[in-house]
Amino acid sequence: MIYYISDLHFGHANIIKLCNRPFSDVNEMNEALIANWNNKVTNGDTVYIAGDLFFRMADDPAAVLSRLKGKKHLIVGNHDKTWLPRVDTAKYFKSVQPILTVATPDGKITLCHYPMMCFEGRYHIYGHIHANRTDPFYPLLAAMPRAFNASAEVNGYTPVTFEELARNNERFRRLP
Repeated sequence: MIYYISDLHFGHANIIKLCNRPFSDVNEMNEALIANWNNKVTNGDTVYIAGDLFFRMADDPAAVLSRLKGKKHLIVGNHDKTWLPRVDTAKYFKSVQPILTVATPDGKITLCHYPMMCFEGRYHIYGHIHANRTDPFYPLLAAMPRAFNASAEVNGYTPVTFEELARNNERFRRLP
């Protein structure tokens, strides 16, 4: 199975308030994110992370990475540059890249942390904006039916299949 997720922000206490996440503190958030991930993903599955896996993580990121199941591919986000030098990426990731285009059963997909207006392939999966619909660029994204927001807030704080991602984005675009 193939899964997608972005903007988990492990270790980032302030993200709870900034994005109205349903957690009382960073430890609860971290443990819930790990549990959600491992309740769905097996070690045989592939997970594409569209950036910002950690931010302001006081502990060693390897302590979380070693607990996350699956074959992980990291598409580097703006907050990943701070923690990446602290871990042996080859031990935890199949690939670490700024942008990645992959052929999947659902079609060719370009993954980038940042939303893109033009992309290679049939679909684009991005993060970075979380569940923000107030920025002036959002109507452009909402009008792109083949571009999908993989942010944790949009996808129930868990990695999702392509079909779930598409459904969650359709629902997200309809919200008032």
